[in-house]
Amino acid sequence: ALLGGAMGKLQSKISFHPAKYRADGSVEETGPVRAARQLGPVHTDAVAAVAALTPDLCVSGGKDKSVAVCRWRSGAALRRFVGHQREVTKVTSARDSNRVFSASRDKMVMMWELHGTSGPSQCFPGHDLVVTGLAVSPDASQLCTGSRDNTVCKWDIETGECLGRAAISRNLVTHLCWVPGEPYVVQTSEDKTVRVWDSRQLQVAHAFPAQRHIQTSCDVSPDGRLCLSTSSGCAGEGGEATLWDLRQTRDRVREYKGHFQTTTSCVFLPRGPALAPSIATASRDSTVKVWERDIGGRG
Repeated sequence: ALLGGAMGKLQSKISFHPAKYRADGSVEETGPVRAARQLGPVHTDAVAAVAALTPDLCVSGGKDKSVAVCRWRSGAALRRFVGHQREVTKVTSARDSNRVFSASRDKMVMMWELHGTSGPSQCFPGHDLVVTGLAVSPDASQLCTGSRDNTVCKWDIETGECLGRAAISRNLVTHLCWVPGEPYVVQTSEDKTVRVWDSRQLQVAHAFPAQRHIQTSCDVSPDGRLCLSTSSGCAGEGGEATLWDLRQTRDRVREYKGHFQTTTSCVFLPRGPALAPSIATASRDSTVKVWERDIGGRG
């Protein structure tokens, strides 16, 4: 199923169907499609990152150097945070809290309070290049960051203290995702590798076999058993998403092929009562594809 949308203007073109998505990219339509809504722009330039804050709120960041919190249903901007000197590259939030985190090309990570001032409540300096990975621990006490400087850092959220720093040659970090309920962090890299870090010692606990292309993003299933990674691609070569087993075999489970350009992001979708477990992938080929998780194949 292809669900087009331009996040820069918060356009909504998602079709709602009481139906079952198929892995080949099609969807069996059994109900009416909601008309598209276009909401007013929240940012003045391209949006680089978006994440959920609460069921009603989302946080975004982009080239205008700002971080915004808005109600996704109405598009109303509730807060705008300004402090970064360059483009915001990643945003995330702490579970069950009003804290928002942002990473930037200015090499800085900042924490913002939803009900605080417009300035950052905490800063996390220490990377030498653009920060490209950002993840909060399940208990919201620690922050993990990664950068194109080949390093992964761990921070105390309350004090801003750097608790650890690890460097691996050629490990240009592209994304980080904390495993729910575990001390592990999944990381993708331009060296085509997906790594699992043990945050306690900040050491690599496992590295999956290197892929054929740069790994651009990752996500972890809510039960912490599986992870997804996405690949760069061009003209139909590459661009696949890969499902990995985190707990048992620690091996590749299956692939999802069908994008014609780099696949930039992926997510495990909430499971509805009438739907099989599903995932979604977004690509520079201007498409979003929804797949049945346990089938894979080509879309």
